[in-house]
Amino acid sequence: MAVIEIESLTKDFEVGFWRKRAVRALDGLTLGVERGEVFGFLGPNGAGKTTTLKLLMNLIRPTSGSARILGEPVDSVAMRRRIGYLPENPYFYDYLTGEEFLTYVGTLFGIRHPALALKVEELLGVVGLGEAPRVQLRKYSKGMVQRIGIAQAIMNNPEVVFLDEPMSGLDPLGRREVRDVIEMLRARKVTVFFSSHILPDVEALCDRVAILNRGKLREVGALDAILNVQIEGHEIILGRITSELHAQLHALCDRITPLGDRLHLRAGNPRQVETIVSTAVSGGAELVSVNPIRRSLEDYFFSEVQA
Repeated sequence: MAVIEIESLTKDFEVGFWRKRAVRALDGLTLGVERGEVFGFLGPNGAGKTTTLKLLMNLIRPTSGSARILGEPVDSVAMRRRIGYLPENPYFYDYLTGEEFLTYVGTLFGIRHPALALKVEELLGVVGLGEAPRVQLRKYSKGMVQRIGIAQAIMNNPEVVFLDEPMSGLDPLGRREVRDVIEMLRARKVTVFFSSHILPDVEALCDRVAILNRGKLREVGALDAILNVQIEGHEIILGRITSELHAQLHALCDRITPLGDRLHLRAGNPRQVETIVSTAVSGGAELVSVNPIRRSLEDYFFSEVQA
């Protein structure tokens, strides 16, 4: 069942001072997101990702087209209690502490003490801010602001969560914590719709992705289907290589790269892999790994947006 339904959604903005002209930020977007999916929304700057999210949040009105969330139109007040949202550049009350801010958000959702205090403590721990409950938000780093923003987005145990660039400003540890939160939401059957330009995170998390460029949908589907996953070769990593064995292997592979005391070899087909591995093991080499090489989401993304 689709919990997010977008039909021919279009948004034009007027630009210019004396002679105004319409610029199309989003052009006839039609999209459906199923319950429980982690759905990635990709595109370069100016592709229309944030415009789409603002339309879904009813922060701006469409030029044409429509959208529904949980079966309700996007201007439904009752539906708002069932979703969460983190904008791309969140701004919160600077002089509140993280604990005070989440308490305020919980109060808006009608949560009362003592359940509210327990909920705030739980969420601070989930987003990795359990050590700083009484630090004012004005003293937060950009990454900490991002994490408190995710906490407020899931305060009401939403059925659908919208995250606009949730990894923005986070170090690798912070990104891992956010990924863990999204995995937790997936386990709870929460639908997560997020835009991002950090492609490895999208590749690791998403059930399906959509690629938007210049306001138009270029592709949508499961990652395997979009990438047309095919093994383009294999990388073989070997250790304990003698100079004699090195010369033998050089004649057997497509490419060979020395890295420290190991060799990275590329083979184009399974028969070549079998020959290289057999030769290496017979020559006393250590077989460290054999890994398939396939097209990455990053490769696909850049080929699409540069087309």
